[in-house]
Amino acid sequence: MTKQASAIKYFSFAFLLLCLFSVSCKHKKKIQRTQGEPIVLDTLVGRCRLDFKSAKTLSRHVKENEFSFTWVTAKANVETLIDGKEESFDIKVNIRKDSAMLITIQYLLGLQVAKVLITKDSVKMVNYIQKNYFKGDFNYINDMLNADLDFNVLQAVLFGNSAEFYEDDDLKLKPVTDRQNCHYLLSTERKRRLKRLQQGDNGLKKALQILTLNPDNYKIIKNEFSDPATNRTFIANYKNFTQKDSVYAPYHVDIDIVAEKKANVKIDYVRIEKNTPQKLSLNIPSKYEPLQIQKK
Repeated sequence: MTKQASAIKYFSFAFLLLCLFSVSCKHKKKIQRTQGEPIVLDTLVGRCRLDFKSAKTLSRHVKENEFSFTWVTAKANVETLIDGKEESFDIKVNIRKDSAMLITIQYLLGLQVAKVLITKDSVKMVNYIQKNYFKGDFNYINDMLNADLDFNVLQAVLFGNSAEFYEDDDLKLKPVTDRQNCHYLLSTERKRRLKRLQQGDNGLKKALQILTLNPDNYKIIKNEFSDPATNRTFIANYKNFTQKDSVYAPYHVDIDIVAEKKANVKIDYVRIEKNTPQKLSLNIPSKYEPLQIQKK
């Protein structure tokens, strides 16, 4: 494997989580109840009796029940499948909310492979195997990967929170009460557009984001992005919501991405701890060489 190919592999993991876009899937796993009204099964039609809730109400419930933190430290086992090639490794993630994120990547036997430091306007990576490093910003990464990457989205996707929605005259939050699957949906397009996308209408050209919410507690169980104009999709499914170490969060994240390359990322958290300040820095050894990654 060349130096550039090796570096791109680690970049692929760090930024796969950022490639915005997706379509739907079904998930009916029951999770811990924290808030919400009881759901009554309608035995006559086999559907859940969910009360309609406005976009404003659903958005408020999501914010009230999401995983909140100032600092978070997490360790996880990761499996990736990128264009048919499988990789397994461990990661450690340290985040100061809305500020910086340090991702440490190591093989399962403990060999440290790389570190990536991400802030809102910069990206740095050290590759300890090839003894090189990269410094850049999101504009460079976006041009290189032909993507639209954002710190806030990565921060949200890792732990099942919501990224900021766009809200203007043309694109506003829209609620959908999905009584067939017993979920609430919150989308950034009109319900008719949501229905057309689910039915496979390729005429839809606008990008779309959909959150699927558990009606018991308004936790996000699926976060979807789609860009029909470029045929790029992103789906993050969240499972194994567990109360552990004073943290109630999804301990399994399953991500599917279809862009210029197809990829699947499975993240199984071993430990999640919050609100313990961490040192977020990245030292680049003086003898390491800068890495120039060619744009696609």
